[in-house]
Amino acid sequence: MFKKILIANRGEIALRVICACKELGIKAVAIYSEADRHSLHVRFADEAICIGPPQLAQSYLNIPAVISAAEIANVDAIHPGYGLLAENANFAEVCETCRIKFIGPPPEITRLMGEKEKARAAMKQAGVPILPGSEGVISAEGEAQEWARQIGYPVIVKASAGGGGRGMRIIRSDEELPNLFRAAQSEAAAAFGNGDLYLEKFLERPRHIEFQVLGDSYGKVISLGERECSIQRRHQKLLEESPSTQVTPELRERIGSMLGATLSKIGYVNAGTIEFLMDEDRSLYFIEMNTRIQVEHAVTEMVTDVDLVKSQILLAAGARLDEVLQGNVLTRGHAIECRINAEHPEKFTPSAGKITTFHPPGGTGVRVDTAAYAEGVIPPYYDSLIAKLIVRGKDRQEAISRMARALEMFIVEGIYTTIPLHRRLLADPDFRAGRFHTNFLQGFLNAGKHEKALSK
Repeated sequence: MFKKILIANRGEIALRVICACKELGIKAVAIYSEADRHSLHVRFADEAICIGPPQLAQSYLNIPAVISAAEIANVDAIHPGYGLLAENANFAEVCETCRIKFIGPPPEITRLMGEKEKARAAMKQAGVPILPGSEGVISAEGEAQEWARQIGYPVIVKASAGGGGRGMRIIRSDEELPNLFRAAQSEAAAAFGNGDLYLEKFLERPRHIEFQVLGDSYGKVISLGERECSIQRRHQKLLEESPSTQVTPELRERIGSMLGATLSKIGYVNAGTIEFLMDEDRSLYFIEMNTRIQVEHAVTEMVTDVDLVKSQILLAAGARLDEVLQGNVLTRGHAIECRINAEHPEKFTPSAGKITTFHPPGGTGVRVDTAAYAEGVIPPYYDSLIAKLIVRGKDRQEAISRMARALEMFIVEGIYTTIPLHRRLLADPDFRAGRFHTNFLQGFLNAGKHEKALSK
């Protein structure tokens, strides 16, 4: 087992990893920028090392600075969390070169799945259903137009090297294609240093379903079920739940078995998430794989009682899946997660500043993952996520009622947050009935169903 782990991240996920380390008896080393000097992950780590100024490129994304901190602290392993360097295959390779264990899959697997078109090809070869699309990267507008006509509009172009909605455009006609193709290419190059695009058929009203997997170093990979992530804005998830009301036990078993066999064959190790779109006939189509822990991992933890972060650490240390899980994974109840972002809930503009009051809710079946606190400052340099509110109920209706109650009792003052938006969303009849898709939230906002009375 590792004796000391460096957490190459910040905020709530850094604190989450520190908690896992403490429960396993492992010393945790935090890194921080000058803007995060008073952050809770710095306070609760066993050691903390400042690695640079606030800007990401000079601190959390600065690989030499992160590795230097790891060597100074003499750690055995690095946990990358999510975002930042979590899916950077070059970073994983540098860790290996420095004889520091990277808590994640091997670099070659991260690189394969990180290049979205190669991941599509690998899944297609293994028999996993994928959306109709281009065969490989598209280099020119004319080629994109040929594929679009062959597949049929609407289509969507996506960045091969990344996700999160960047380098992505929906195209509905030949006339729209040139400008939107160039815009996607430029955005992808700026965001990922790689302007390569591929093209897929666009589904108008899909649901976003993802499957959580764990794999060990001995060739065993299993699925821990699915999460419903259809409530999103501009491809950024805002609310997730598990299980999905649209996935039958038979479909869950079939896809889970298929993914286990496929990922075992390619040598996948550690935690990962396979994302699908579901059409109105409940057919699933692979879109991408994330080779890391997800923001929404807590909903799976709540319904399975599997600590995914501790599992990551144990699997990286060489444990077998059977040892980690200690029996069959059983799912019980229903869990929902609301992402509490430091954003104006109408305009979705960032809301940095000092939190004057912070009162997280509690009670049966309620969990809050956060690194925020009263008098703490939300810096303007980073992601706007400040807390994740997760609840579990015996069924979906109880989970919705519990989440609505918890949102009422969640007090954050001094900055704007998305709490009012979540409260209105939880009260919506269509959401409560499970009638939604990936474009639902935009329609919800356009219809003026969101909170009007806001206060700081």
